[in-house]
Amino acid sequence: MFVSFFPRPKLFFWSALVWIVLSMALWYGYAGHVVPAKEPEIIGVARFWSAPELWFDLYFAISVAIFAGFWMVLSPHPWSAWSILGSALILFTSYFQVQVSVAINDWRGPFYNLIQKALTPSTKGMVTDAEFYGYILTFFSIATVFILVVVLTRFFVSHFVFRWRTAMNDFYVANWPRLRTIEGASQRVQEDTMRFATILENLGGNLVNAVLTLIAFLPVLLLLSKDVTELPLVGAIPYPLVVAAVLWSVFGTGLLALVGIRLPGIEFHNQRVEAAYRKELVLGEDSAERADPPTLAMLFSYVRRNYFWLYLNYMYFNVGRYLYIQTDAIFAYVLLVPTLVAGAITLGIMQQILGAFSEVRSSFQYLVNSWSTIVDLLSIYKRLRSFEAKLHGEPLPPIESEAEPQPS
Repeated sequence: MFVSFFPRPKLFFWSALVWIVLSMALWYGYAGHVVPAKEPEIIGVARFWSAPELWFDLYFAISVAIFAGFWMVLSPHPWSAWSILGSALILFTSYFQVQVSVAINDWRGPFYNLIQKALTPSTKGMVTDAEFYGYILTFFSIATVFILVVVLTRFFVSHFVFRWRTAMNDFYVANWPRLRTIEGASQRVQEDTMRFATILENLGGNLVNAVLTLIAFLPVLLLLSKDVTELPLVGAIPYPLVVAAVLWSVFGTGLLALVGIRLPGIEFHNQRVEAAYRKELVLGEDSAERADPPTLAMLFSYVRRNYFWLYLNYMYFNVGRYLYIQTDAIFAYVLLVPTLVAGAITLGIMQQILGAFSEVRSSFQYLVNSWSTIVDLLSIYKRLRSFEAKLHGEPLPPIESEAEPQPS
C-alpha cells in the first residue's frame, strides 16, 4: 500500500514528521520574525503577496527542496517525484486555504461593524454605499483566489491519487501469482487500491488542514477570548472559548467512537460477501454449471443479512452523530449568551468569534467529521493488509477467517 509509492515508508514518514517539527520550530523561533508583519493586518488579497507571506512561501520551498533532495539521493524511488513533491504541494495548498479562511475572518470584523453602524439610530446615515460595495468587492477578490486554488488543487489531487493507485496496481500485478488465491483478490486490486488511495488522501488532507487551521486560528481565538469573560453555568475561567471548544470536541469524538466501534468489522465483512456474490456471477458468465439459482440465493442472503445488520448499526451511529451536529450548530451562541446580554461585544467582534470558534472547534472535531470515512478506510485497509501478509509470508489477519457478524 505504501512501499509501492513512498521510499522506505516507515522511515520516510517518521523523518517527514521530524522535519516538519524542526522546520516549524525554526520558523516560529527565528525565521518567521525576519520579515515582520505589518500592523494593522492587511484585509484583502494583497495579504497573499505581502512580504511576510512571500517569505514564508520561499521558506517552505527551501525546506521541501532539502527534504526531497535528501530522500531522492538516499533512497531513489520511481514514484518519489509524485509521492514527495506531490505531498508537499498538497500540504502547501492546504496551508493556503487556511490562510484564505483567516483572511475572510479578518474581513468579517470591520464589515459587520459597518452593518451595525448603519443600523444604529445614533449613527444612521453615516455609512455610504461605496463603503459597503468596497467590502463586498474585497470579499469577492478573496473568494476568487480561493476558488482558483481549490480548482487547481482538486485537479492535481486527482492525478496524485491515480498515480498512487497505479503504483499499487503495478506492485500487486507483479506479485499476482502469489496473491490470486486470496478471496476477492481481483476486486482488491481493481477497486480497493483506488478507494484506498482516494480515501487516505482525503483523510490525510483533512487532517493536515485541521492541524493548520488549529495553528492559524487558536491564537485568534485566544485573542478574542479577552472579550468573553464568562461562560453559562461555569462562570469566569481562563481562555473560556478555547476550553469550551476542546471539551466539546473531545466529547463528540468519544461519543461517535463509542457508538460506531463495530462499524469497521461489519464494513469489512460486507466487502467479503459482496465479493463472493460477484465472483459467482462472473463464473456463471463462462460456465452454465456455476451461478445456479440456489447458490445465488444463498450468497445473496448473506449480502442481505450483512446489509441489514449494517443499517441497524448505522442507525445507532446516526442518532448520536446528528444529535451532536444539531447541538453543535448553536453551541457557540449558547457560550456567548452572558457576553451578549452584557453588551460587551459588537456585531463584528461576535462574527469574528463565531468564525474563529467554528474553525478551532471543527479542527478538534476531525474524528467526528471523518468517522464514517475512517470506517470505510479501515475495512479497505484490512482487505489490502492480507496482500501484505501473503507477500511477507505472514499468516493472514484473523478477520479473514471470521464469519460475518450476526445480529444479537
